[in-house]
Amino acid sequence: MLVINILLIILFIALTAFFVGAEFAILKVRPSQIDVLASQGKRSAVIAKKVLAQLDYHLSACQLGITVTALVLGALGEPTVAKLLAPLFEWLQLNATLTFILSYAISLFVITVLHVIIGELMPKTIAIQYAERMTLVLAPSLYLFGKITAPFIMILNGSARLLLKLLGIKSTDEDVAYSEEELKRVVMDSYRGGEINATELAYVTRAFDFDKHQIKEIMIPLSQTKCLDAQQSLQQHLQCIKQYEHIRYPIVNSTVDKEAIIGFVNTKEMLTTIASDSKATLTDFIKPMPSFDENAIVSDVFFKMQNGHHQIALIMSHTNTTVGIVTMEDLLNQMIMPKEVA
Repeated sequence: MLVINILLIILFIALTAFFVGAEFAILKVRPSQIDVLASQGKRSAVIAKKVLAQLDYHLSACQLGITVTALVLGALGEPTVAKLLAPLFEWLQLNATLTFILSYAISLFVITVLHVIIGELMPKTIAIQYAERMTLVLAPSLYLFGKITAPFIMILNGSARLLLKLLGIKSTDEDVAYSEEELKRVVMDSYRGGEINATELAYVTRAFDFDKHQIKEIMIPLSQTKCLDAQQSLQQHLQCIKQYEHIRYPIVNSTVDKEAIIGFVNTKEMLTTIASDSKATLTDFIKPMPSFDENAIVSDVFFKMQNGHHQIALIMSHTNTTVGIVTMEDLLNQMIMPKEVA
């Protein structure tokens, strides 16, 4: 019986270590790491992905396992220590009350030390340092444990939600949303930890700053914009296209207003058609352009142009006159390598 008790204590300390390790591993691991492995067909990663998809549920499973193993260890500790130390207590001729007190105190100390060091501190440290590997190793067993104990976990979670509701506290299983500052700290920590390099850090940081500038700060001023004149000949248009090699050109009509842009042409489309139809003219290819106020936020313009499938747009002043243009390429370049703004 004594040997069985000792083996049970070892077993339940090991089970405690399993649940503690699983809890910290699934909390620490990055889901993106598991997603990559799961997409490659790794079975343990597929199961780990299921565990992470129900994180709150499986954390409850870990807590249930830790609680049960702790209770069992508490129940096994005193009688096991009492039997181990019985010869010593008999030799000291201690009475039953003192024997019980010493047995309980010694068992509490020994079980606590073993439980804390082997059952909690060691697996926690290992799980944090090797989160991905530990998740892949422990997730399948945790998933099975969660399936077996599902009724108990549902009852416990339901009871907890009910008590919280009675206390006026809302419980939620939704993912936590992070603020911009928190995300910046996460990115910086990833850089310091060697997960991303300096270039990647710069790209992400610039993306956060994407919505802090006005479109007039990155637009091409009208004075620097190369336009095609609808009144010029096809030969003149071709010379200009050959010289500047742009894909899209704003169009003006010099007989009306040489600064009033009336649309744009796509040179690839135009040249392909003209090659097969010599009667086609520039005006046959003019397309309308969306317009934005010069004080519009860069990110707003980007998403509106993206949703509208626009590659070029006019920038207007508060007096409704054209002050410049912006292309989707300009906006993307702003995300990658923003202009310095005085």
